[in-house]
Amino acid sequence: MSTKANPHNDYRKIDREKLSPMMQHYVEVKETYPHALLLYRVGDFFECFFQDAVTIGQELELMMTSKESGKEIGRVAMTGVPHHAIDRYSAMLVEKGYAVVICDQTEDAAQAAAEKRMVERQVTRLLTPGTLVDDSMLSARRNNFLASVVLAKQHWGLAYADISTGEFYTTHSGDLESLGLELMRLQPAEILLPTDAPDPVGLLRPGEKSEVLPEGLPDCFCYSLRSQKHFNLGLAKERLLMKFGVRSLESMGCEDLPLCVRAAGGLLEYLEETQKNNPVPLVPLKTYAIADYLLLDPQTRRNLEILQTVRDGTYNGSLLWACDRTVTAMGGRALRRWLLQPLLDLRGIRARQDTIEELTRNTELRDSLRQMLRQIYDIERLSGRVGSGRAHAKDLANLAQSLVKLTELSRLATAGSSPYLKALHKIPPGLEPLGHHVLEHLVESPPQHLKEGGLIRGGISEILDERRALLEQDQQWVANLEISERDRTGISNLRVGYNKTFGYYISLPRSKADLAPDNYTRKQTLTNEERYITTELKERETRILNARDELNNLEYEIFCELRDRVSEKSEEIREIAKAVAATDVLAGLAEVAVTQGYCRPVMTEGRVIEIQGGRHPVVEQTLPAGFFVPNSTAMGTEQLSVKEEQALKDNTVDSPPLPVTPSHPDLIILTGPNASGKSCYLRQVGLIQLMSQIGSFVPADKATLGICDRIFTRVGAVDDLATGQSTFMVEMNETANILNHATPKSLILLDEIGRGTATFDGLSIAWAVAEYLAAEIQARTIFATHYHELNELASILANVANYQVTVKELPDKIIFLHQVRPGGADRSYGIEAGRLAGLPASVITRARQVMGQIEKHSKIALGLRKGIQKQQPQGKYVPESGMETRNAIEQLDIFE
Repeated sequence: MSTKANPHNDYRKIDREKLSPMMQHYVEVKETYPHALLLYRVGDFFECFFQDAVTIGQELELMMTSKESGKEIGRVAMTGVPHHAIDRYSAMLVEKGYAVVICDQTEDAAQAAAEKRMVERQVTRLLTPGTLVDDSMLSARRNNFLASVVLAKQHWGLAYADISTGEFYTTHSGDLESLGLELMRLQPAEILLPTDAPDPVGLLRPGEKSEVLPEGLPDCFCYSLRSQKHFNLGLAKERLLMKFGVRSLESMGCEDLPLCVRAAGGLLEYLEETQKNNPVPLVPLKTYAIADYLLLDPQTRRNLEILQTVRDGTYNGSLLWACDRTVTAMGGRALRRWLLQPLLDLRGIRARQDTIEELTRNTELRDSLRQMLRQIYDIERLSGRVGSGRAHAKDLANLAQSLVKLTELSRLATAGSSPYLKALHKIPPGLEPLGHHVLEHLVESPPQHLKEGGLIRGGISEILDERRALLEQDQQWVANLEISERDRTGISNLRVGYNKTFGYYISLPRSKADLAPDNYTRKQTLTNEERYITTELKERETRILNARDELNNLEYEIFCELRDRVSEKSEEIREIAKAVAATDVLAGLAEVAVTQGYCRPVMTEGRVIEIQGGRHPVVEQTLPAGFFVPNSTAMGTEQLSVKEEQALKDNTVDSPPLPVTPSHPDLIILTGPNASGKSCYLRQVGLIQLMSQIGSFVPADKATLGICDRIFTRVGAVDDLATGQSTFMVEMNETANILNHATPKSLILLDEIGRGTATFDGLSIAWAVAEYLAAEIQARTIFATHYHELNELASILANVANYQVTVKELPDKIIFLHQVRPGGADRSYGIEAGRLAGLPASVITRARQVMGQIEKHSKIALGLRKGIQKQQPQGKYVPESGMETRNAIEQLDIFE
C-alpha cells in the first residue's frame, strides 16, 4: 500500500466538507447504501474507498492502495477493478454474500472535461444474491430464488420468486419446522426477514450470528434484514393488486392468508428498491400447500444423494446426474424442482407417466422432439431479461429464433396424445410472427454493445438508410483522399489516418514536411512524422462523427422498440416455456427409461411396496452393463378401516377378530456382512419410491408402489462439531425426528441405529426403535443392522420379517453375492471386510483370536436369545434379559 500516512478507512469519521467533490459524492452514495459494497466508476476503473476497499481487497485478493481525497484529509484506502471486468468481480462478491452497488458514469467523460466539471454518476444497479438476472452471474440449470418470510409465533408465510424466470409462489403453515424444511428445499440465495431494527438493516451473511434472527430458522442462508414497515398488510396487498392489475387476491389463492400477502408484498417492495427503473416481469402469484407434496428433509436429500454425492458434494454420482437427459436449461431446472418436490396426487403422477410411456414407445417422436428442443434457447430467462430492459441484441435474436422454432415443436407434438404433449399442441398465435419480425430487423450476428451501431438490417427504416448512405459517401471521400493527395503533392508515402484523440489527420514523413501544401495545418509532431488537417477534412470528420452518433442512436431506438414489443408477450412466452421445459424433462426421462430398461410402476393410494428386480439407478450406471445384482422388495400392509379396527379391539363373539397376518411386512430387519450392499439396497428402495412420485419410470422389472407422504433416511455416521454434537448425538437427533413425524404412509430407511454407543445401550435403543416403528407407527421400514438379536422381533411382531444379504463362504475367504433373501444372518464378517480393505495380516489374525475368545465367554447373545419373553404391557412388547443374567444381577452385593 502506498501512503504518505495511514489511509483513512472510516468515511463517517471524516469532515465531508474537506473532501474533494468526487469523494463527497462517493460518501453521499455510500450513506444511502451503508450495508452494501460501493463500486464507483472513475475513468476505466470501478474504484472503492474506505472500509469497502479493505473488504473487497481481502475478499477478492486484490492489492489495496490509497488515493488523495483532499488537502486536509490526505489519503484514503482504495481498491479498483477494470470496468470491463465489473460483472466478474461483482459476481464473486455476491457469491460471498455481499450486496454490491454499481455507481456508473451516465455521460461522456470528454464532454464533462470540456465543460470543466465533474462527470455525472448515478447508481445503475444494486446487486444482491437473490436479485441477479445476468447469465454470467447465474447457474443455467438451477433457480436463483429470492425468498421472503413473515413470522407470527409458530405461524409463518413464505413467498419466493426467481426474477430471472418470473416464478412467484407463496405458502404458509403453523409450525417452524416445516418452514425450515421448505427453505432447505428451495435453497434461496437470499431471504428477506422483517425486524424491528432501523432500516436499512443490511445483509446477514451465511453462518453469521445475530440476535434478530428468530430461533428455528437455518443460519446457512443469506438474510436481508428489513424494516417491518415494508411488510405492512395494507401496503403489501396494494402492491400485489397494482403489480398484476387485479381487484382481489382470490385468483392468487391468498385473499385470506395475511402472512402470505405480507411476505409477497415485502418481496415486491424489495425488487422495486433494488431494480431501480428496470421492471421485473413476474407471473401472477400462485399459492400452494406444502402438504400437497412428498416431504424430504435435508438428511434424506443428503443420504439419498439426490443432487450431490455425500462423499465430495459433486454432481456426478447423484440421482440428478443419473436421471438428467434434458437438452435445455429450462428442462434442467424443472427436473431439479421435480426431484425436490415429488407429487402426492395420483392424477398428476399418471399424467407424467402417460407422456413418458408414449415417448418410450414412439422412438421417432422422442428423437425428433429432443432434436428440436436442442435448438431452443432458455426462453424463460431470455424473456425475463427482455421484460426488464436488460436484454442485448444477441439475447433478442436468440429469443426470436426460439419463438420461430416453437411452431415446429408444436407440429411434432401433435403426433402425441398424452397430457404434456397436448400442452404444446397450441402455441400462442402471435409468437411466431413476432419472432420473424425481430429476425427481419436484426442483423445476423448482432454486436454485444447496443449503442455502437451495427444492429439493424438495411431496408428497415428509410431515414436509417438515407443517413447510412450519406455516411458511406463521407467515408468513401476520406478513403479516396489519400490517393488524391498523393497525386496532388507527389509524396508517395503520404497517408490518411484516424486517432480517437485527434480525429482524422494527414501524415507526412518529417523529411517531406517542407512539401506540405499551404492548406495543411500542422496538428501534431511525432519523432518520424508530421500530422496535418485541412478545413475540408475537419468538416468531413464532424459530419462523419455526428452521422455515426445519429445512426447509433436511431438503431438503438429501433432496437428498444423491438425489445418493448417482445416484452409485451413475456407472460405468454413464460407460460409456453413451462410446457417446453416439462416436455424436455419427460423426453429425457423416457430416454433414460429406454436405455436403462426401466418399467412403469403401478401407483396406488395404498401402502404396498412391491418391487421385482429393483436396481440402484446411480450405481447401475457406474458399473459395466449386467454387473449390478437386482433385488426385490415386498413390504407394507393395507390399513384397516375404522370399523375393522373397532371390531378387532372389541373381539366379541358377534365380531370375531379380523385376520392380522399381513401380506407383506411393515418392517424388514435386514442383516448381513459389512460391505455386502445393505446401504445400497436401502437407498435403492428410497430412490425408486422418489422417482415414481415425480412420474418417472423406475429401475425394476416390475413395481407396484403406494404413495408415500414422507421418506426418512438415517444412513451413515456424521458428526456436527460446530454445535458440539457427537456422531451418536446426531444419530439420536435424526432418529427422534423420524419417530416424531413418521406416519403409516411414510417410508423409513434406517442403517445401523445404535452403533455409535456401547453395545448394551445401542442394542437396547435399536430394539426399542424398531419395535416402536412396527407396533406404534406401523410405517414401512427397512432396518439394516448388525445387531442380529433383532431377528427375534419377527417372532414377536406379526408385521416384522427378517431378510439378509447373502454370502458364499469358502475355506479362506467369503464372496459377497449382493442378494437379499428371506431369513436373518447371524454373522457380520467384519474381520473379512477389514482383510479386503487391506489391514495387515497380523492384525487380521489377532482379530480372529480375540473374536474367538469373546464368542466363547460372552453371554450377551445367549441371554437375549434364550431370555426374551413375549409380553404385552399396554400394547407394547418389552424384551427381558435372560434368566441367567437376571439371577446373577440379583445376587450381587450392591454395597461391595
